[in-house]
Amino acid sequence: MSENPTHDDESNSNQHTDPAHGADSSDDDFIVTPYAVSGEVDYEKLLERFGANTLTDAQIARFPDHPLLRRRTFYAGRDVDRYLEAAEVGDPHALVTGRGPSGPMHLGHVLPLYLAKRFQRETGATVYIPLSDDEKFLAKAQSFESIGKHTRDNLRDILAVGFDPERTRIVVDTADADVIYPIATRLAKHLTPATIEAVYGEQDSVGLQFYPAVQATHLLLPQLVAGRQPTLVPIAIDQDPHVRVCRDVAAKEALPVDKPGALLGRFLPSLEGPGKMSASDDAASIDLTDDPDTVAKTIRTHAYTGGQASLEAHRERGGDPSVDVPFQYLRFFFEADDAELERIAEQYRSGELLSGELKEIAIERITDFLGAHQRRRAELGDLEDELEPYRLTDGERKQALERAGVPSSPF
Repeated sequence: MSENPTHDDESNSNQHTDPAHGADSSDDDFIVTPYAVSGEVDYEKLLERFGANTLTDAQIARFPDHPLLRRRTFYAGRDVDRYLEAAEVGDPHALVTGRGPSGPMHLGHVLPLYLAKRFQRETGATVYIPLSDDEKFLAKAQSFESIGKHTRDNLRDILAVGFDPERTRIVVDTADADVIYPIATRLAKHLTPATIEAVYGEQDSVGLQFYPAVQATHLLLPQLVAGRQPTLVPIAIDQDPHVRVCRDVAAKEALPVDKPGALLGRFLPSLEGPGKMSASDDAASIDLTDDPDTVAKTIRTHAYTGGQASLEAHRERGGDPSVDVPFQYLRFFFEADDAELERIAEQYRSGELLSGELKEIAIERITDFLGAHQRRRAELGDLEDELEPYRLTDGERKQALERAGVPSSPF
């Protein structure tokens, strides 16, 4: 039983009818969809539109301790209690968090993966990581060759996170089409063009119109492989439409699955400052492969600060950590100690700590994190060999198809 029941978002298909569930409304100056994020996002207003619930203090306390939750970067969700109950008693439970391989991975892309790793380590969660190379081919002006290169590169970064191969499955849509496509085809029978347009807006191709069925397959795969179990999807809030569509399909399709839950997060701020999100392909960012000099130059050159215009004014009036991007990076992930984070904030507010000095603290923390990540990445061998323990086994593929009611190929 849920202590914090979600809105029954599947019971009324007309609850959200505009392309971004209200995000394109004329009375707002921001847009949030899986394919576009712009403007200054009102996270609370999004919850009203999307039918999700703010996480309670009690729920956050039940999760494995992590700054992304403790500081409410991940701040809302659906069916969270069912997942927590399973994790607490050791029942099977799963996480799904993926990657769209259209370019190098940066800091914002990898934080949900490190959160999933923490959950896996502390509660034994099974983690599924789908890579939607097909979607990126359809949505981006890139060739299959280019998307394939990014997929291989991203896989190395995912493997470098350090997941347990016995409890992790990595799925690449084009490589695992023998499982993904038949299940997606079955689920697609429950998705009408009107539903897709209502959730995603008008799509540029029939490929993108079909893709929500593939995404629903991703989110149901843990249960199709290993049986009914609570599944949680930790994602930035722009990806929430995929979860809502999947929940709607799961409620309609006679499959042995429960509707997946969601853990919804805020965007890592762009280096450009307030109102800007790092979802933009054109924004300056810190890639996971950047060396220390590149990181330092990027932050010193591009990171928006909350300091004053002059040294004298800063010493007198202090800085504003709430809009300072280096501080926000520390707050999101890179300073785990709450007391130390508050000490830095107080020194900045008082004017004792200068903007340049705060940038240097962020540079040190980020380069330490990237150094450890890059060492693990460099230790990886041949990608095919490294990936093999994480792939679906023949038995798991057969089980998923059988539970989905899809016959094996006759050929």
